[in-house]
Amino acid sequence: MATATIGDITIGYDDEGSGDALVLVHGHPFDRSMWRPQVDHLSRAGWRVIAPDLRGYGESTVVPGKTALDVFARDIAGLLDRLGVERFVLGGLSMGGQIVLECHRLFAHRLRGLVLADTSAPADGEAARESRRATAERLLREGMGPYAGEVLHKMVSRSAPPEVIRHVLGMMRGTDPEGAAAALRGRAERPDYVAMLAHVAVPALVVVGAEDEFTPLADARLMSDAIPGATLVVVDGAAHMPNLERPADFDEALHGLLKSL
Repeated sequence: MATATIGDITIGYDDEGSGDALVLVHGHPFDRSMWRPQVDHLSRAGWRVIAPDLRGYGESTVVPGKTALDVFARDIAGLLDRLGVERFVLGGLSMGGQIVLECHRLFAHRLRGLVLADTSAPADGEAARESRRATAERLLREGMGPYAGEVLHKMVSRSAPPEVIRHVLGMMRGTDPEGAAAALRGRAERPDYVAMLAHVAVPALVVVGAEDEFTPLADARLMSDAIPGATLVVVDGAAHMPNLERPADFDEALHGLLKSL
């Protein structure tokens, strides 16, 4: 575990292994520990794996209000500048995947490859925007516990290993409501990335859990069909977090992308 001061915040991050850099961006309402299987596996396989806590999550500074996706993206760029990493493979799950797309919008020249896991490219419609804002207010009012209990088995299937269920529930309950609410407000206003997908010029992997209700297969197909040469992998027996539920299958897909670079 390490920390770095980037601008006016402190970012907690893992930086393990050596070689070419792979950067992994966690989803909401989680922290970088969701990538532990991938950090362990790929850092032993010849990659330098960097997994930051986004602002508002884990061991990074909580900033109340609204955190737009471009703010998350610039935080990541600032951390990588501090670590001396110019070009890298960038992967993210759910909100993390949308941050990956924002990074492509802002600094595509730094990216060697993309991993888009259980995420979606279109902007929210009005109903979805209002739902995110309402959820933000609910988290501030009630704390993370009730929400975490409600969405647990959309995040991971009921057949997930007990230790995975405990880990996911613990991450959600441990997230600061202020940070989660700020991210929800910002995410509601994210741009539409669909038109940009045709301009992705690096190898791309799209992964989705077969049982994902939040970002189902149709969302994944939209991205894989639009990105030139993209690979689509559907992970059976997994919901929204296949990297934790089926790490061997997820890592095999990820290895396929990394070997192609």
